Amino acid sequence: MPEPGRLVLLRHGQSTTNAEGRFTGWCDVALTPRGADEAVRAARLLARAALVPDTVHTSVMRRSIRTADLALAELDRLWVPVRRSWRLNERQYGALTGCRKHEVRAREGAERYRWLRRSLHSRPAPLAAAELARLRADPRYAALRPGGVPATESLADMTARVAPYWADVLAPQVRRGATVLVVAHGNSLRALATVLDRLTDDEVRGLDIPTGAPLRYDFDRALRPCVRGGTYLDPVAARAGAAAVAAEGHS
Repeated sequence: MPEPGRLVLLRHGQSTTNAEGRFTGWCDVALTPRGADEAVRAARLLARAALVPDTVHTSVMRRSIRTADLALAELDRLWVPVRRSWRLNERQYGALTGCRKHEVRAREGAERYRWLRRSLHSRPAPLAAAELARLRADPRYAALRPGGVPATESLADMTARVAPYWADVLAPQVRRGATVLVVAHGNSLRALATVLDRLTDDEVRGLDIPTGAPLRYDFDRALRPCVRGGTYLDPVAARAGAAAVAAEGHS
């Protein structure tokens, strides 16, 4: 049996709604120029660490897809197989989608705001019926069972949808020795980290994933992380980015 491969988690580069301080959720938005630069910089970090991917996985949202495309182009690996799945989509923020974070914090209060963003079990109010119907008619989600597009999600809900993707798709590739790159979203990567590291509720609340910062996981033969929480390829920049994510909505 070959030695296990490596898993690299990469949150997409800054999006237009990230820059505006809004809850994005399943709203399909573009990268900013800074976000595109972050994707290229992430690719250079991967090359420097000899982590050129054998296979890539993205959500079905353009900010994830575009980040992966830019990174693969920088690595001269546009031919690498890419698989896209709604299971890697961002959290469905329901009625919070599109809202400015500082306005939600002012309205709900600091503790409720923190709970809505970071707790394992809190769900925002559901998406409006018309918006939910539009999403359910989107051809990207045609394969989901009727009503399968969620109206709102907690991180626990997300963990339940991400866990099968790890078990059935990602883990077998890592077990075969591949270097696997997952380009997704802050909360889908938090959910995946929850599965990999078996995070407690308190640990989940304290986890912030910065944009454009590759996070490396190595595994033992039982596919347990060698380093709990993984290792950022640029830990200084990642700490600064995570602190900025934690501070969103506070000004």
